This record gives sequence, C-alpha cells and structure tokens, in this order.
Amino acid sequence: MGNMTDMTLLPELHLGQLLRTGQDAHAEGQVTELQYQQGGDQVLTFAAPAAYRVDINSVGGDDFYLQGYFRPTLNTECARCLRPVELPLDLKLGMLMRYDPAVDTPYIEEAESGEELLMFGDPKLDLSGFLAEMALVSVPLVVLHSPDCKGLCQICGQDLNEGTCEHAAAVPTEAEEVAAQKRDDTNNPFAALRGLDLPDGDSPQKQD
Repeated sequence: MGNMTDMTLLPELHLGQLLRTGQDAHAEGQVTELQYQQGGDQVLTFAAPAAYRVDINSVGGDDFYLQGYFRPTLNTECARCLRPVELPLDLKLGMLMRYDPAVDTPYIEEAESGEELLMFGDPKLDLSGFLAEMALVSVPLVVLHSPDCKGLCQICGQDLNEGTCEHAAAVPTEAEEVAAQKRDDTNNPFAALRGLDLPDGDSPQKQD
C-alpha cells in the first residue's frame, strides 16, 4: 500500500470515528477509473484524472449528510457522427446517508420523504459505485462533438463533416425538414389554428 499514489487509491472513507463520536469525515484525491456494479462488474474510465472531494457530517442517529464535488471527464461519442468526445462534468454532490450494519454493498434507495438515500453498512466506505452512478446519470441524453455536427449519411455512413457523398442531396437536412413542415401547413386546414390569437377575439389570425 505504501507506494500507491493518490491516483490509484479507491475513493474510500473510514467512518469508524464518525459513527462512534460524530466527528466529521473527509476525503479528497483523484481517480483515473471507478469499478462499480451494474448487472455485473463494470469499469468507468476517465479521459483525465478526476478530482473529488467529499465531506460527511452526522445529522443525528444513523443519518449523515455527504457533500462535495466530483469532476470527471468521460469518454463518450457524438450522437450524430459517433466520433469520440471527451465530456467534462462538474458535479456538486449532496446526499443523505444512512448507516445500517445489514447492508453489504452501498446502494442508493428512495427514503420515505422521496429523496434519495445512500445506504451503507461498512465503516470503511468505498464511494466508487456512488461516484460512478453520479457521473453516469449526469451525462446529457445527446452529446455532440460540435453544435453544428452534420452527422453520418443515413445510406452509406459517410461522415458528412468530412465531405459529402452521392446520397447527401437526397437526405433531407434540418432546414429542408422545416420547409417541408411549412409546405404541409399550407395544405393543412388546421395549421392556421396555430396562429390564432384566441384571447383577443378581434383579429382571428395573427399576421406574420
């Protein structure tokens, strides 16, 4: 253990003192990967060492409050063109914790109040699973390597950021889709209802 650097240490806190005397617990460092359980053993690897800081205070009885930050950079991919993207996250941590000696591996559950609760049973608390879950749930649904990514050709898979292919003209772009929607509106008797200024009553239709 003596020659291990902070980089490879697990994000562990020793909470024996906290449980016995209510004295605050604190841990900080950097991790390059986290092992966690999600349908089996998984490893979350970061693009750069991810800094974390955690403080845990007693809030009475077997309940504690964890706060701090975690700043991982995740390796993900662009939703449109699938090229690799490094996604930096700056996560503010704040969660109620409850000690229950029957708990084997720490897990998150919903408390009676509806808020999330981190259950733990071992005074040597490994936060790997908790930090991994916080990072994974914070990833946006759609990650783009650039806001104007053109994506891949739906026919041949050509990366349209690097050049067009013979199908590019046949695949509608977003602007063309909007224009097509407008054309549909002119043929749609209900489209005019979108422009109605109902509360006013004088002018049944807004002029664009």
